[in-house]
Amino acid sequence: MTEKAFEPYRGYREYPVEEMKQRAADFYLEMKRRRSVRHFSDRPVPVEIIRDCIRTAAASPSGANIQPWTFVVVSDPEVKKEIREAAETVEREFYTAQATRQWVDALAPLGTIYHKPFLVSAPYLIVIFSQRHGYDADGKKQKHYYVQESVGIATGMLITALHHAGLASLTYTPANMAFLNRVLSRPSNEKPFMILVTGYPVDGAEVPVLQKKRLEEVAVFGFC
Repeated sequence: MTEKAFEPYRGYREYPVEEMKQRAADFYLEMKRRRSVRHFSDRPVPVEIIRDCIRTAAASPSGANIQPWTFVVVSDPEVKKEIREAAETVEREFYTAQATRQWVDALAPLGTIYHKPFLVSAPYLIVIFSQRHGYDADGKKQKHYYVQESVGIATGMLITALHHAGLASLTYTPANMAFLNRVLSRPSNEKPFMILVTGYPVDGAEVPVLQKKRLEEVAVFGFC
C-alpha cells in the first residue's frame, strides 16, 4: 500500500465576505460573455497561451488523482486539413443517414451542418483524449477511476482558461471520433473526448440568439 503523504494547504486565500460576493458576481458576468464561436480568424496565437491554459486544465481534480487525460495540440495546417476531411466524412453520414429528424431539427438553430471549416481556419485544435486505463512502470494495466467525470471537469476548466485569456472556443464532438486516434497516433487506451477549437473570432462573427435557463430552473436551494 502506498504511504500517505500530506502537506499544509498554503494555497487557500480568504477574502472578506463582501469582496467574495463581488468576486462571485464579477466572475459570473465575465463568464456570461463567453459564447461558442464557429467563425475563427487565422490570426496567430502565441503557443505559450495555449500551454498555460492546458496547465490550468491539468490542475483540475480527478478520481484518485489519476489525471486520465491527454491534450493534443494541433496547429499544423496539413494535420488540421486531415482532421477536417475525416470529420466531414463521418458528419455527412450522420446528417444524411444516422441522425433522427428530431435531432437535426434541434441542431438547426445553432447552424450546425456537416461542413466544418473552423477545423482549418482556427489556429489551434486541442484534441482531448480520456485515458480509459493506464499502465504502471512494469507495463501492467492500471485501472482509472471516474474517467469521464474527471476529463469533463478538466475540459470545463480549459474552456474557462481560454476565455479568461481572451480567446474564443468551440466544443466539437464528431458523430464518430475514432479517426482521431489514427490521425494523431494515439494509443488504443485513449478515447477521443472532444475537439476544442480555439483562437480569435473573425471580425463580424455572429452567434445564435440563445436563452439560458433561469437559476430557479437549474438549482434547488430548498435544503439550505
